[in-house]
Amino acid sequence: MRLKEIKLAGFKSFVDPTHIPIPGQIVGVVGPNGCGKSNVIDAVRWVLGESSARHLRGETMQDVIFNGAGERKPGNRASVELMFDNSLSKVSGEWASYAEISIKRVLEREGASEYYINGIHVRRRDVADLFLGTGVGARAYGIIEQGMISQIIEAKPEELRVFLEEAAGVSKYRERRRETELRIGDTRDNLQRVTDIREELEKQLEHLQAQAEVAAKYKELQEALNNAHQLLWLVRKSEAVAQRARLNRELERATVEVDAELARLREAERRGEELRVSFYAASDRVSAAQGEFFQAGSEVARLEQQLQFMRASRARVESQLAQARTDLEQCTAQQVQSRASREDWRSKLDEATTQLEALMARVAAESERLPQAESAFQDAQEAARELRDELARIDQQAHVQEARREHAQKLLQQLEVRAARLEQERAALVLPDDDALAGLRAELQTYEAERRDLRERLERNDAELPRLEQHAREAQQSAEATASRITALDARRSALEALQARLARGEHMKSWLERHALEGHKRLWQGMRIEQGWEDALEAVLEERLNAVAVERLEAGQSWWHESPPAKFAIYSAENGSSLADAQPWQGLHPLVAFVTCLDGSVATVLGEWLQGVYVADSAAAALELRHHAPPGHTLVTREGHVFTRHSVSFHAPDSELHGVLSRQREIDQIGEQIAAEAVVLGDRRRGAEEREEALAQLRNRIASLRFEIDSTQERTHALELEILRVSEQADRSTQRGAQIATELGEIATQIEQESEQNAIALAGLERLREERHDLDARLREADDGFRRCEQALAEQRRALQTVEREAQAASFSQRTCVQRIEDLDAALQVLDEQHGRLSKSEQELEVDLSRFDETSLAAELQTALAVRAEREDALAKVRDDQQGLESELRTAEQQRLESEQRVDPLRNRIGELRLKEQEARLTEEQFERQLAEAGADEDALRNQLERGVRSSHLNTEIARLGEEIAALGAVNLAALEELNVARERKVYLDAQSADLEQALETLETAIRRIDRETRELLGKTFEEVNRHFGEMFPSLFGGGTARLALTGEEILDAGIQVIAQPPGKRNSSIHLLSGGEKALTALSLIFSMFQLNPAPFCLLDEVDAPLDDSNTIRFCNLLKKMAAETQFMFISHNKLTMEIAEQLVGVTMQELGVSRVVAVDIDEALKLTEKQAA
Repeated sequence: MRLKEIKLAGFKSFVDPTHIPIPGQIVGVVGPNGCGKSNVIDAVRWVLGESSARHLRGETMQDVIFNGAGERKPGNRASVELMFDNSLSKVSGEWASYAEISIKRVLEREGASEYYINGIHVRRRDVADLFLGTGVGARAYGIIEQGMISQIIEAKPEELRVFLEEAAGVSKYRERRRETELRIGDTRDNLQRVTDIREELEKQLEHLQAQAEVAAKYKELQEALNNAHQLLWLVRKSEAVAQRARLNRELERATVEVDAELARLREAERRGEELRVSFYAASDRVSAAQGEFFQAGSEVARLEQQLQFMRASRARVESQLAQARTDLEQCTAQQVQSRASREDWRSKLDEATTQLEALMARVAAESERLPQAESAFQDAQEAARELRDELARIDQQAHVQEARREHAQKLLQQLEVRAARLEQERAALVLPDDDALAGLRAELQTYEAERRDLRERLERNDAELPRLEQHAREAQQSAEATASRITALDARRSALEALQARLARGEHMKSWLERHALEGHKRLWQGMRIEQGWEDALEAVLEERLNAVAVERLEAGQSWWHESPPAKFAIYSAENGSSLADAQPWQGLHPLVAFVTCLDGSVATVLGEWLQGVYVADSAAAALELRHHAPPGHTLVTREGHVFTRHSVSFHAPDSELHGVLSRQREIDQIGEQIAAEAVVLGDRRRGAEEREEALAQLRNRIASLRFEIDSTQERTHALELEILRVSEQADRSTQRGAQIATELGEIATQIEQESEQNAIALAGLERLREERHDLDARLREADDGFRRCEQALAEQRRALQTVEREAQAASFSQRTCVQRIEDLDAALQVLDEQHGRLSKSEQELEVDLSRFDETSLAAELQTALAVRAEREDALAKVRDDQQGLESELRTAEQQRLESEQRVDPLRNRIGELRLKEQEARLTEEQFERQLAEAGADEDALRNQLERGVRSSHLNTEIARLGEEIAALGAVNLAALEELNVARERKVYLDAQSADLEQALETLETAIRRIDRETRELLGKTFEEVNRHFGEMFPSLFGGGTARLALTGEEILDAGIQVIAQPPGKRNSSIHLLSGGEKALTALSLIFSMFQLNPAPFCLLDEVDAPLDDSNTIRFCNLLKKMAAETQFMFISHNKLTMEIAEQLVGVTMQELGVSRVVAVDIDEALKLTEKQAA
């Protein structure tokens, strides 16, 4: 891997984008002191990951960004990019496939530092890993800066071991070991944290276990209590159901009895009416008999009979009237009794209504008080919550005030320290020298005039450069575009040829072809071409024969007949016969062979045979029409490959691997022609590009010459500018810094006063917040007490409302019962009123009939009627007997009716009571059923728990006992069970994590041991090799003497390395007794010994030859030229002897004060130019 180019922009004094090409193996960087040569070394070190500003000769990392100079403003960004040639793939890993590798680092003024590899954003570690074990790195032996030679030779043994590790290539092992140790530390820390968490979790588990047991007991008791409640509700519901069933049965029986009694009553009433009608009829018959009795006698007899009849009728009417009056009295008594009963029920109704209204009023009152209790409860709850929020706010404010106080105290300390430091700095300021500055500026103006003239000439050439570069670029791009087209066409041709070759090989037929010595024989399609558009037609006709193999004679393959091929396959004889031109058109259609071009005679022979009689049709319709006229053996085929015979059609589809073989072959031929044409164009364009490149190179040489002259003229200008800048900046810095210090001290005093005030305010605020918190704690306790009282009052109010609602329901049932009973009595009274009306009417009619009889007027005629009466007396007596019998039956029926009515009333009362009890039982059932539903109880499961004979009193006792046990548990953490499960799951997870961490720790420790073993072996071998090379290299540089390396300990992993060197003729006991030059040569011997073992891709040397004399410098240069075969060297030097070995010199100048520029000179090209000029 070679370093091709260094690109700098905004890095230290390289403010403008600067490219430093490094084409050779030995490149020298030269220039006057202070021009920025060492900044190139710093740039390489910086881009390779250097993170210490001290090693980059700065105070902070932002010092690498251009800080301004003259009229230039400070930069905001610094970037350095290294371009490497990796065409030999020396880099391992994911970047090995890149022929060119770019490493870039960018730093913003705000502090953001970014690394890129080939334009991809990476970490600093990725850049370091890229060079691990190569000797290249921010602190590796591949970069030797000023003063580092003496540091290496005088370094501590432990520091020298780092160079040995880099030479051994174990720095990557060290990095892996360091990462592994960090991971072990992290793993141990994680394991310790997990162990601490597990111990704390075990304590928490014990506490949660106790709480969980109480919670489980509470849940068990609560479940038992709920179960007991549900059992009690089920028992009471069952009792209510049973009572309701019993009451329904009794109600049914009472209803049946009432219905039966009412039926008997209606029957008695009907019988009484029938007997009454019969009685009236009998009375009519008696009257008729008496009339006949009177008519049968004489007038005297008539009168006697009439008198007798009058007496009898009077007696009958009086008897009927007495009976009617008796019935009327009984009916009146029943009416009085019913009305009294109705009044009694109405009184009960009034009482029930009054009670219901009172209870409803109580319900309304209790309902009105409930929202008040709920509102009071919510207000108390909200008040407590507001107080807690206020308490949290005060705690937060107290925390803020405490943080402010601590911040103010810390800031006060910082301000005091800063003020003291500023006072010390102000005392150390240096006053400016105005006279020296004026002299330097006058001298600078003289050089500026000369520099402007050179710049004008350079600008004219620079203006011409972009045009020539554009022309050269366009010519190169045109040539590259043509080359790309050729490459694409060649790739396409290669792909098609590979596909054709694979088809020719016949993978599925390969073994059969090899066994029969047919492998590699030419296929039929390779020996012919067909016009475009007829490929499908030929493929459809030939099918598998298209891939047929040519043999000399068919008789030579006797083994073919004993072992058939595994697929359809054709073989043809390569014998010359008739040509394709022999076929003639038919019916205006051309034969298919007319479109085929054969490349040899054997193909023409077999195609003439296989395509004989095959003609092409323009369309399927034309083929369908002509097929009827086709002679036997003739075939028609279309462009699409559809084949027509006289009696059939075969449709073609690209279902064979041979499909497209002919079109691909034609495309291969066409691509070959295109490539040949493009190659001619490419040659012309490349010649044009070379001509333009030559013109561009000449212009660049002129520009380089002008720039060299400008740089030479500007060298003194830069020196003067630097001196002026230094003096000006020193004066400005002293003045500005003095004013700045005064301003800062004033600001610090103000800030100290402000922060002191803030500290006092924070203390006062803390005290005030503590008092407020104390008051809030008291108010919160009062609010909590009020909240508990409101909660208890709300519960009592809800219980009172439920009690009143139950009483109101009972009163409502009683009211409905009274209404029902009154309605029944009203119906009975209506019947009695109707009956009383009938009896009163009958009494009035009988009284009218009785008033018609006048016994005094008929007394005289009575004697006359006696004779007639005697004759009809028997008949009249009989009629009267019938009437009396009917009258007796009528009285009996009426008595039965009254008795039935007396029996119906108690039954109706019983039915009303039963209905009331049934409704109460139904409401009780609904109440407990609703409670069971709200509790989500499974009644079937509850019934299975019930024992025979279990009563509600036993369950009430059990509920009271369970309630006492729950109360005895005290405060219960119901979430403990869930928290315990979560904690147990976390414990299992932590146990698994601990086991994983222990296993990972063991794995990492095993890796550490393996790394140590491998590192120990590699370091041991490397130490021996480096020691041997060092012993050989030292005498070659010194011209004699001895040198060796020694370990300071027995364990090579921890032991340091001590350098023991004795130049020729010296017996020094310590390396520190050597001179500066001897130390430099010793250090170089050691470094180059490491290079021989593990050559770095490139090596940067910063004035390492400064302490060497000419003879030692020559030895040093010879060694560099020898090692340049494997390592690329870039050195900074003021020694002419060292400059002479450089293949390319890079000049660094500073024509513009504080701004470095680069001028590159190829030594070989310069010598050739000099020789031409001399000739």
